[in-house]
Amino acid sequence: MHILLANDDGYLAPGLAVLHAALAPLARVTVIAPEQNHSGASNSLTLQRPLSVYEAREGVQKGFRFINGTPTDCVHVALTGLLDDMPDLVVSGINQGQNMGEDVLYSGTVAAAIEGYLFGIPSIAFSQVNHGWEHLDAAARVAREIVEHVIARPPTEPLLLNVNIPNLPYEHIRGHRATRLGKRHPSQPVVVQVNPRGETNYWIGPAGDARDASEGTDFHATANGYVSLTPLQLDLTHRGQLEKIEQWLG
Repeated sequence: MHILLANDDGYLAPGLAVLHAALAPLARVTVIAPEQNHSGASNSLTLQRPLSVYEAREGVQKGFRFINGTPTDCVHVALTGLLDDMPDLVVSGINQGQNMGEDVLYSGTVAAAIEGYLFGIPSIAFSQVNHGWEHLDAAARVAREIVEHVIARPPTEPLLLNVNIPNLPYEHIRGHRATRLGKRHPSQPVVVQVNPRGETNYWIGPAGDARDASEGTDFHATANGYVSLTPLQLDLTHRGQLEKIEQWLG
């Protein structure tokens, strides 16, 4: 069993280190992660400059390879030339902060998993609901159990799974729920600041609060102490409007 492990918080992130430690007893784990934090990078590829691959030489990251690019760059480069053999599973995370609802459209963590899925490889993105890495050991244990399940019962069709784990002690996690994506209110306004040169700068505002956190959503599951597992698909075609577009075109 060969697992390719990536993230979007960068190769020095605690979430990556604990996930590697949790998965290493299960399989051969290759880490190829971004050099720096790329939260919010979505599925972007770096096309305007060449990429470089480096290897960490010390600490818990020894042997990890990192790329001066995005999470998608990392998985793409790994699968199209860096690895000698294709992995059986692509895993991304553990991310610091939730990826629920519309977050999946912006998330670098989910994007790394999507890139593996596009190559026909089962892929899983793991995130903790809250920032701060609290109870990260419990999240790693949950992630390991899910990967063990995938190994023991390989999916019979392509799998792209988005997993969000509450920041709780392991014994307080109530179980797992198969969920759909909830929905958020629009993002909060940009934060306006004036820099020392008198120039106006704009910071992207925080994500909107949950608008649909009803039962069955990822928001509802995690708020009630459950791990949320949401299967994703990439077909964005609005099939219900195809006939209307034909009519509109005349």
